[in-house]
Formats: sequence, C-alpha cells, structure tokens
Amino acid sequence: MRNIWTIAKREYDHYFISPIAYVVAVALLFLVGGYFALMLLAANQGGGFGGGFVPEIPEVNNLFGFLLLLSIPALTMRVLADETRTGTIELLLTAPVRDFELVAGKWLGSFMFVLTLILVTVLYPIVLNAQVSPGLDWKLLISSYLALVLLTGALIALGVGISAIFSNQVTAFITTLGLFIFLWWLVGIPSSLFPVGGEFFNYMVLNSHFGGALNQGSIYLSDLVYFLSLIAIGLFTGTVAIEIRRWR
Repeated sequence: MRNIWTIAKREYDHYFISPIAYVVAVALLFLVGGYFALMLLAANQGGGFGGGFVPEIPEVNNLFGFLLLLSIPALTMRVLADETRTGTIELLLTAPVRDFELVAGKWLGSFMFVLTLILVTVLYPIVLNAQVSPGLDWKLLISSYLALVLLTGALIALGVGISAIFSNQVTAFITTLGLFIFLWWLVGIPSSLFPVGGEFFNYMVLNSHFGGALNQGSIYLSDLVYFLSLIAIGLFTGTVAIEIRRWR
C-alpha cells in the first residue's frame, strides 16, 4: 500500500507541472462554471428562483461527465506510455514495486487530480442552496456526485490500462477516446438490431449508468457493479500489459 501511495503522490504532483493538465483543468472548470452561471442567469431573468425555474446540479454534472469523457484520454495518454517511450519504465520494473502497485498508483494519482477539479464544483450547490428555499435535495446531490466520481474512476482506469499497452501517447489517446465513445453510444446499437442479447448491450452503455437513475438520486447495485467492474478491468489490463513487458 505504501508503494501505491508513493507512486500516486508522485503522479498527482506531476499534473501540476503538466501543461496539458493545466489546459484540461482550465477548460473543464471554465465550461462547467460557465454553464452553471448561465443557468443562474436564466433563473434570475425568469423572475428569480421563486418563479419556478431552479438550476439542476445533475444537469451540470451531466455536462461535466461528458467533458470528462473527452478530456480524460488527454490526461491518461502519457501515464505509462511516456514511461515506455523514455525508457523510465525499465527503471520502474527493476524497483521493488509490484506491477499492480505501479498501475494502481498511477490510477490513484490521476484519480485524485480529477477529484480535485470535482471538489471545486461543490461550490455550485453550496451557492445554489443559499438562494433557494427550503434548500436543495441533498440525497439527489450526493447521488449525482457519486455518479460523477464513479465515472471518473472508471474512465481513468481504462485510460491507464490502455496507456500501459502503447508506447506512443497519440495512439493511446486515440484508442482511449475511441473506446470511451464506443461505450458511451455505440455499444447500445446492437440491442435494437438483434433481439438476442439486447439487454446485455443496453447494460453496457456507459451513459445509461451515469446519466440515468444514479445521477437522478437513485442508487442501484447494478450501477455500482458496472463502474467497479470497469475499474477492475482497466487495472487488470494495465497490470497484464506491464507483466508482458517485464518478461519480454
């Protein structure tokens, strides 16, 4: 566990000296913050919060989740691919660190960085809660943010797993983004074409788990299992890729 934390802290600190990470962070917070500000403006122009329109935090998180889908590949593409390209992966493989600890540490460091960005947006419901009566539905808020956190963990795990396979960052980026788009939209298409196995393809649609019941205040075991399974698959893929590289 100590090795995982050491690697995670190193990875987390690296994001604060990475130009790409700064661009992604500023773009995410600007777009999400701007969307929330527009919703507040629309509410005020519509006669205030008593006029019937109240900005919905789950809508803001829906946008945030979609933007994470597009931006996380840029954050994870270098996590292990760059180590392979520069040759530093060889040093890591000779260190007293298990392959899983290396992958899990890289995942945790990246996860903590995006969680930092998510924590900034917690200001939005705090501001909104002070302006509406009797206040916001905190159960809905907790569920919505849980959906965002689980989505983040799953996407980063898959991104780290793919980064471990390739030595080229651009290839890792394109492959990761392609996989995300496939899981977000395309995997559900066969359900309308083939009656057999339709429920399975529907279950695999990432957006239905993120933007569905979980983001609307209802927590189901099937959603939790889905996201945790993606995290496990991503970490397993990365670990196997590192082990194969070790024994080449």
